[in-house]
Amino acid sequence: MDQHEAQLAAGRALFAKTCTFLIGCARLDQLPAHDKVEVAFAGRSNVGKSSLINGLTRRRDLARASATPGRTQQINYFDLADTVYLVDLPGYGYAQAPEKQVKSWNELVFTYLKGRPTLRRVFLLIDSRHGVTKKDEEVMTMLDKAAVVFQVVMTKCDKPNKTELTKNRAAVEAAIKKHTAAYPEVIVTSSQKDIGLDEVRSQIAELAGSSIG
Repeated sequence: MDQHEAQLAAGRALFAKTCTFLIGCARLDQLPAHDKVEVAFAGRSNVGKSSLINGLTRRRDLARASATPGRTQQINYFDLADTVYLVDLPGYGYAQAPEKQVKSWNELVFTYLKGRPTLRRVFLLIDSRHGVTKKDEEVMTMLDKAAVVFQVVMTKCDKPNKTELTKNRAAVEAAIKKHTAAYPEVIVTSSQKDIGLDEVRSQIAELAGSSIG
């Protein structure tokens, strides 16, 4: 087994273990202690964050999507195998969100990003059908300022045709080159078709320092 296959196997083994919802935090003083490595998932409302988390953990309803995009405004923590926290950040960029809500999101998330020494990476989800939006660019800049490494995960890759996907991926790769905090590798996924999920699992297992294999 080569190194890449070993990393994929470690990711599968880690995510075969129990993952449970821990807490939803509307305020920073509700965050759990810095007792585990954590990785966070960020993205526009309706980009597929809940579907990705459910797909990674093979749990259909672990993370629940709000019926109204932009409604969920708390930081949700999931404990994976008592080894790593998966952190679901509130979705951003919903067109109908009031300005006060947008400001609240920015303050909550930016303060979280700056204040979590155990945060190893933010997985920034971008819809394969649309590519990088202005709001995505703003969040990339926020992550640069917070000095938090982020890695783009393109979601719903089964939706666009091959030409559109190739074009949008190239645009994403060009965009992240402008950001100092960006991790260079883009992962293309489809939660519905189980595409790319092992690659995300592998990254998280490596970040967690897991020796499970």
